[in-house]
Amino acid sequence: MEMKLQAAPRDKTGSKAAKALRESGSIPAVICGEVKETMHVTLPTKEFEKVWREAGESTLIDLSGVGDTLSVLIQDVEVDPIYGEPIHADLYAVNANEAIEVVVPLIFTGVAPAEKELGGTLIKVLYEIEVEALPKDLPHEMSVDISILKTFDDQVRVSDIVPPQGVKVLTGAEEVVALVQEAKEEEIPTEAPDITAVEVEKKGKEETEENA
Repeated sequence: MEMKLQAAPRDKTGSKAAKALRESGSIPAVICGEVKETMHVTLPTKEFEKVWREAGESTLIDLSGVGDTLSVLIQDVEVDPIYGEPIHADLYAVNANEAIEVVVPLIFTGVAPAEKELGGTLIKVLYEIEVEALPKDLPHEMSVDISILKTFDDQVRVSDIVPPQGVKVLTGAEEVVALVQEAKEEEIPTEAPDITAVEVEKKGKEETEENA
């Protein structure tokens, strides 16, 4: 997946400058990592949001507009608590020849027989795992096959996930990724609740009020 984004140098920093940027349709961002010093840039909000939704935090982005084109990862994004729009971003420039560690989202594929045939409930324990790879080998996502969940005793573990070539999984191999839990039957009360105590208490309260 090839992703591209255009940036522009940013001279002014601070809350007032950031607010003015956002009002003009851009957001402030910083670039760290394989650069001589931290770079302050601006990014067009709409374009960045689109790339962010598609790339996540494990897909390389070709960033132009700041001298030589940089290969960057989206490291962190601050969003508006009300509107959910990005208002600041941290980008990490990578070295193409050095392996890096990133968190990759998991996608669940297949059908779990214990869920479909036995009526159980699929429980997803992990939604992402940590991996290490050269930037060019970083996966956008990794698949988890839940068709091996045939009984309520079966579990998908990290060791069951087959990584792409050149990718090393760092999350513990024995960590549980998914399982199917047996559905619990609702307990229906067999006896009617005893309302005698309630009636006595109510009657006593009425008598007390009358005496008062």
